[in-house]
Amino acid sequence: MPLGTNTKLYETPNHPYQGERIASEHSLVDRYGLANKEELWRAQSELRSYRREARDLLGQPQGDETVIRRSEEFLGRLKRVGILDEADELGDILGLEVEDVLERRLQTVVYRKGLANTTQQARQFISHGHIVIDGQRNRIPSYVVDVDEEDRIEFEETSPLADELHPERAEGQ
Repeated sequence: MPLGTNTKLYETPNHPYQGERIASEHSLVDRYGLANKEELWRAQSELRSYRREARDLLGQPQGDETVIRRSEEFLGRLKRVGILDEADELGDILGLEVEDVLERRLQTVVYRKGLANTTQQARQFISHGHIVIDGQRNRIPSYVVDVDEEDRIEFEETSPLADELHPERAEGQ
């Protein structure tokens, strides 16, 4: 997408003032250490697009070669990033929740690996350049981590946090 275009990558809620929805959004923003609700809405829009594509593929004739190829590519993409398990099929996409998408963010993966004490701290470590994936610095907390990249996430070797005795390091790390 060229710079300067005014295309939002998310949809805002249809009804802005629903107490129950707002409370659940706050809960997710806190649990995953998101900067704002826009990040949550972006994940929800991504999930909607996955479901839309799955419904589209399920509605096509299942014997068609192009439908089979598109389905395999789509499932392969979601399995590669860890949103689906290897045994999952096209229909399982319709049962996904927004948490499944949020769990694959670099910020959440760094926290789950124990490199940070909180999701907010994981976000800070990433944006300050202390985290590398396979030796490459990544400063984007919303980066979607592939399953095979997960084991190669670590502290940058010249970072002060690479020292296991650093006071900000997670307990037991």
